[in-house]
Amino acid sequence: MDFQLNEAEARVLGSLMEKEAATPEYYPLSLNALCAACNQKSNREPVMSLDEETVLAAVESLRAKGLILRTSGGDHRVPKFGHRVGEVFNFDRREQAILCVLMLRGPQTVGELRGRTERLHSFEDLPEVEATLNRLMERTPALAQRLARQPGEKEPRFAHLLSGEVVPHAQPAAPVEHRSPLDERVSRLETELAEVRRQFEEFRKNFE
Repeated sequence: MDFQLNEAEARVLGSLMEKEAATPEYYPLSLNALCAACNQKSNREPVMSLDEETVLAAVESLRAKGLILRTSGGDHRVPKFGHRVGEVFNFDRREQAILCVLMLRGPQTVGELRGRTERLHSFEDLPEVEATLNRLMERTPALAQRLARQPGEKEPRFAHLLSGEVVPHAQPAAPVEHRSPLDERVSRLETELAEVRRQFEEFRKNFE
């Protein structure tokens, strides 16, 4: 697909994708509900304040691109809008969840994506998230990219490409944290203990 979405279009499309998966009982969305979804303060980075005119213009542009459908009549007393991303790109639920969260919250690490897609699709582990990102990056044209790590970042972040290539802004180097060997050992043990607890909970569920 040879098109690029502006910020408003990406926010509108991402919001529709999120609501379809997270709150299907309220989907498709009226224009008022779509505006509220675009401007909500939770699960949005950055938080935006799009007026109705801007959202409607984005909707019409996305309809022209074949990414949004408008429904009216029957049970819908007011026009409502739904997306066609899955059909247009032939996505599965995993790809759709990852792309949705990238559109709504910007570049993120694999761990952040796994946690933030929980309401849309439950990934079994980080390798499954990585495999999904790889499929998005290997498409022609690519729909996701791995960003170069910036100073102070421990893990690479990933971004969607529906709005064009992302050029990360250089971040000032984070101050080096000096930790004693004991602090490092305690931190490592806490991480290992959390993983053991998670595995135990999964094991216990098999006998409930």
